[in-house]
Amino acid sequence: MNTEVIEVLRRAVSQDPNVLKSAEQILKQWETQQGFYIALYEVLSNHSLAVEVRWMAIVYLKIGVERYWRKNAPNAIEDKEKDFLRQHLLRNFEEPVNPLAVQLAILISRIARYDCPREWGELVPTLLEVVRRENPLAQRQALLTLHHVVKVLASRRLVEGQRYFRELTATIFNFVLNLWNTYTESFLIMVSNGTDASQIQESLEKALLLLRMLRQMIENGFSKPSESDDAMLFLRIIFGRARTCLECRKTLASRGVQMDVCNKFIIHLTKVLLGALEKHPFCYVELIPTSLEFSVFYCFTEAGQELAFERFVIQCLNLIKSILLSTHYRSTKIISGKRNILEETKDPLVLRACQLRQEFFTPEILTEICRRLVTHYFLLTPADLELWDTQPESFDGIFISAADDGGESWKYSLKPCTESLFLAIFHHFRDVLSSVLVDMMQQHHQPVDPENLRAILVKDAVYRAVGLAAFDLYDEVNFDQWFLTTLREELKVRSNNYRIIRRRVCWLIGQWTNIKLSPELRPELYKLMIEALGPEEDLGIRLAASHALRQAVDDFQFNPEEFAYFLEPTFSLLFGLLKDVNECDTKMHVLSVLSFIIERVGSGIKPYIGALSSYLPELWQQSEVHHLLRCAIVSTLIHLEKALGSESVALEPLVVGIVALSCDLNEDGYVYLLEDGLELWLALLENAPAPTPAIMDLFRNMPALLDQSTENLRTCLYIIQAYVLLSPQDFFTQRGSVVIETLRSLLCDLRSEGRVMALGLFESCLKVSPQQGAMLIKPSLPKIFESVNSDEESLMVTTVNLSIIARVLLGSRDIFVQVIGDLAQIMNIAWGTQTREEIVLERLIHGWVKRMPNVTQIERRKLLALALCSLLGANSPPTVLEYFPRIISNIVETLNDVIAYDDKDYLVDSLMITDQPSPSQYEDVDYETEHAQRQKKLIFSDPVHSISLKDTFQNQLIAFRSIVGDNQFDQLMLTLSPEIDETLKEYISL
Repeated sequence: MNTEVIEVLRRAVSQDPNVLKSAEQILKQWETQQGFYIALYEVLSNHSLAVEVRWMAIVYLKIGVERYWRKNAPNAIEDKEKDFLRQHLLRNFEEPVNPLAVQLAILISRIARYDCPREWGELVPTLLEVVRRENPLAQRQALLTLHHVVKVLASRRLVEGQRYFRELTATIFNFVLNLWNTYTESFLIMVSNGTDASQIQESLEKALLLLRMLRQMIENGFSKPSESDDAMLFLRIIFGRARTCLECRKTLASRGVQMDVCNKFIIHLTKVLLGALEKHPFCYVELIPTSLEFSVFYCFTEAGQELAFERFVIQCLNLIKSILLSTHYRSTKIISGKRNILEETKDPLVLRACQLRQEFFTPEILTEICRRLVTHYFLLTPADLELWDTQPESFDGIFISAADDGGESWKYSLKPCTESLFLAIFHHFRDVLSSVLVDMMQQHHQPVDPENLRAILVKDAVYRAVGLAAFDLYDEVNFDQWFLTTLREELKVRSNNYRIIRRRVCWLIGQWTNIKLSPELRPELYKLMIEALGPEEDLGIRLAASHALRQAVDDFQFNPEEFAYFLEPTFSLLFGLLKDVNECDTKMHVLSVLSFIIERVGSGIKPYIGALSSYLPELWQQSEVHHLLRCAIVSTLIHLEKALGSESVALEPLVVGIVALSCDLNEDGYVYLLEDGLELWLALLENAPAPTPAIMDLFRNMPALLDQSTENLRTCLYIIQAYVLLSPQDFFTQRGSVVIETLRSLLCDLRSEGRVMALGLFESCLKVSPQQGAMLIKPSLPKIFESVNSDEESLMVTTVNLSIIARVLLGSRDIFVQVIGDLAQIMNIAWGTQTREEIVLERLIHGWVKRMPNVTQIERRKLLALALCSLLGANSPPTVLEYFPRIISNIVETLNDVIAYDDKDYLVDSLMITDQPSPSQYEDVDYETEHAQRQKKLIFSDPVHSISLKDTFQNQLIAFRSIVGDNQFDQLMLTLSPEIDETLKEYISL
């Protein structure tokens, strides 16, 4: 088989797609054949074959292990083949090709995940034995394999796997630690002796592999590292090793040797500390002073910074922040269930951690850290300024602070990291640092010489710090005065260097606007930002001004009427900025500001959006490959639709095209655009004064959306309801049957909330056209009728089911009778008996009158009562006589809820709507739309609001009396409870 396998593997690396595809198909067939993986191993072990063929062999070996190694996997690899692979893999430690050696190590580790230690107990001892040999190649590969095995075993989360890893750690930790010390010492000696760089690198690479193992064992191999002398010794010597390695790094650099592995080794030393702090915070307590001294030395002293490099500084800053913000080191905690009550902890380790932290962070050290962060780390660098000149849109922090960036970028990038630490340390030691920062602010209060770039950069850094700490400086800074006397004036200084301050002032005003700016100063703020948005201004300043404007508009004190005077220039300048920028992210930012202003000012934006409406189609075409920018465009169009109302018909061609693309599951971009696209579709329908062919044609996408998932079901149902009201005849005759059938099949899989929404659509169809609606949903009615007697349905679902039944009975009695007949036939088939329609109706009325008292919405109770009244007619079946007392009781109790006295002390139905304006209690929309008007018209024709329950009940009782006769009627009345009979006489005259 080997020859065939080699040939197919050669074809599998072919550049010809046809040859490649046929080879992949053959390999796919062989995956489950006995002996295939032995053949792959033999190909891999044959060093005379081409590397790419051997590479493909190990790739398929890894695939096989992932898919077929588990004993319970379909087509699992046989035990004999597994034994062969385990035995031979432990003999193959002299792979000369490094990438293949890495893949071999990964392959062994993946098998170890399943088999170690039960089926492969000899794995780790064998690896340790090879490590002890003198063969450098075998030793390195064994170390590499041991590293991957340790990493995999450390990741197991079942109790048995964790227990084994702790046992393994106890066995090998000391050996690995000593070996790591040996190779680390060897590296240091080689550097001091000026040994060849290749030898130094080889020694350090082995030390790095061992260090990675030690890190896994520290984090996951000890319940408490503090109980192991070796573990704590290792953690303590890390600081010394890091210092020595930094010196060696400087020595190597002076010789012109750049060794990436040296940087990786130093970084990994800090990762060990961060991992130990995170996983074992209480074992780390006594290391807090050393960690803080170490980090502060390299981050905040001249001597330390000469040795440090950026990634190392980031790790040290993260270490300080982690110690500072660790939830385990809090001396107070909120008592659960009691409001604003703090309890002092009594845990001695927590108290010790707090004490050590407090002892270290003296006012002198805090002051130095604060000043160093501001005057060193916050300064814009020459590279920053060059980037601003050449690529202003890519300049980091042009219009937002790096600390505002979401996620965890602060862990990996210097600027966000320094800002994050500044915020943490300032908030923690506010009492000490507030005066320090205010003092710095006062020192740099006055405008500086535009030619003094250093003074400008320091001033910019101080303003950056004051903006970041705005919340904590609330009581320390009179921002109104500062705004009027200094900041406003600095925006007027025209100098190329001073653009740095103008940009920072715009950003600073945005930071403070929602914190401490008097409402009467807002017009001045708008005026200043409009000036900063001018096309002659630097692009960085314009972007910062746009961000500040968004902050000002996004405030609970924002007054749209006050802003109206500034709306036209603001909108025009922002639109100009949108056209001037080129980067996708920048366009998204500016577009979001425009969109937000449109949302806040509402219909007041109408006179100013012509240019934007004309530009959006062009921007949409340009953004074909930028899905996030397209999302921003869709979001803007949603706000435009809502702001324009019925006047948005001018946008219809663009909106229809965008909705068609966004909501088409066959388009590549739908994954990004679907959610916003559905919202835009809904806004389009809500504001459409009349149906158009283009709008109606969009409905073709709806069945596939309902089939895809229920994630967007709510919005899809709102859209379908909008279509029902927009063009009822078209929906009932052409488009409705497909979606109603889809929803019927979904009902049983939905939770209660989803079922209520879907059934709500059925009810809407009945409201719009009782007869056509009943015909459309008729296939679903038997299950709805039957569910009335189910105890498994929630109250919400039962209430809507009863409402649907009531509407069918009131508006389409013939279909009601047909459904009862259909249910009788279904029961005949299911039970094998002759079930009459009377029995089905009896079961329905029984469930109805039993569950109606649980219905809480007054409108639905009246609807059910009206439908019960309709049963008291000429065609009333005998079942009605049987349930007469309970039917009357439910109707009378409903009358108690709906009857009220009017201004003339007459009894009236409180739900009746006689005036054309619709009362607000029947409408729940944020803005008036065409759809809202259609909803109101529907309310006027609803039996709940157009038919009097009191009058209907009286007429039906009189008719019922004439049908059954006085004697039988009087006998039925005697079956009523005294309370119901007495209440009935208050409302009805017989």
